[in-house]
Amino acid sequence: MPPRRKILVVLKGYPRLSETFIAQELLGLEKAGFDLTLISMRRPTDKKRHPVHDEIKARVVYLPEYLHEEPIRVLKGLVAGFSRPGFKALIKRFLADLPRDLSRNRFRRLGQALVLGREWPDGGEWLHAHFIHTPASVTEYASILTDTPWSCSAHAKDIWTSPDWELTEKLNSARWTVTCTRTGYEHMRMLTSRRDAVHLSYHGLDLARFDHFAGERSQRTGDDPNDPAFILSVGRAVEKKGYDVLLRALALLPANLHWRMEHIGGGEALAKLKALAAELGLSERIVWKGAMAQEDVLDHYRRADLFALACRIAANGDRDGLPNVLVEASSQRLVCVSTEVSGVPELLRDGENGLVVPPEDPALLAKALTAAIRDPALRRRLGDAAERRVRDDFDYHSSIRQLSGLFEAEWQKAS
Repeated sequence: MPPRRKILVVLKGYPRLSETFIAQELLGLEKAGFDLTLISMRRPTDKKRHPVHDEIKARVVYLPEYLHEEPIRVLKGLVAGFSRPGFKALIKRFLADLPRDLSRNRFRRLGQALVLGREWPDGGEWLHAHFIHTPASVTEYASILTDTPWSCSAHAKDIWTSPDWELTEKLNSARWTVTCTRTGYEHMRMLTSRRDAVHLSYHGLDLARFDHFAGERSQRTGDDPNDPAFILSVGRAVEKKGYDVLLRALALLPANLHWRMEHIGGGEALAKLKALAAELGLSERIVWKGAMAQEDVLDHYRRADLFALACRIAANGDRDGLPNVLVEASSQRLVCVSTEVSGVPELLRDGENGLVVPPEDPALLAKALTAAIRDPALRRRLGDAAERRVRDDFDYHSSIRQLSGLFEAEWQKAS
């Protein structure tokens, strides 16, 4: 086997509680023998860490988040860039991009790439970007400057909020790109002539961390006001998660149906959602718990009666890929109620291993929630089927093997 190269992995921010799927992948690649250095475009803002972050051994290097905050570092990157053979090609590409995206963000990505090119930690021999929007911009610019090959993992928001011209440029430049849903995969394949360089790779789950839950699920039916059904939702309070739709659905539940909901996650829309819950008369039934560590989230999956997530396509085109929380909840035999958006139907099939309704429809969502609350046998049947689906088809080792194969193929070509 040819020697494995040092990979510089460019991330938007690290560590992030909402991106366990990335941390899990990084740990998997390390365990598979890959030598990683993490390049983060932003410093962490979360006050907590998941256990997986502490298991990752890779060094983390932080680029200047805003160029004016570290002007000397940026200036040194620019001066060093002048002597690089790829500098002229980089500026040519930047000047071609600039009229199509005349923004501070475009200059920031150039500056970050120049800093990365000058500092070039740990003798990197390959670049890999997580997300095909801004991290891939820094990665591609650094690739042009240093003549280092690059690859990319695309996910959800980054695909659907990027203009087609930019996706096409990057798909044609990267050696290969993987993405985690068939909808994203098919969209990107339409935008490049190099269709074989786009690959579908589900994130999957570390099933050792989310092992089988053998405990008994409750028999709650929503009839007892002293023991209401427990609805759980985990996700950031942002538009694409559809929490306003979920709240309106909860407001439509029958008056004689007793339930409570707990929400785990941060997000800029929390205040608005709490105000909406008050307006709808739901405040006393909902607890907003904020961000939590993975082991605490797992405990909630095991105590809840059902999981709800009303995914939608946001006004700017942003949407989920396949929300990792649906995979996690399903692994714990917890029935999920969600919507027909993006990759959700690739995991959940309505009436088979979950309840899936159209997005933006509080009435249908309320009907599905009511059915799940009132029927413990239905919850058990769908939850058991959901766990089988995850354990058969969403083991993250499959994704790690696929990524390892893509990297190994490149090493063999180079040797």
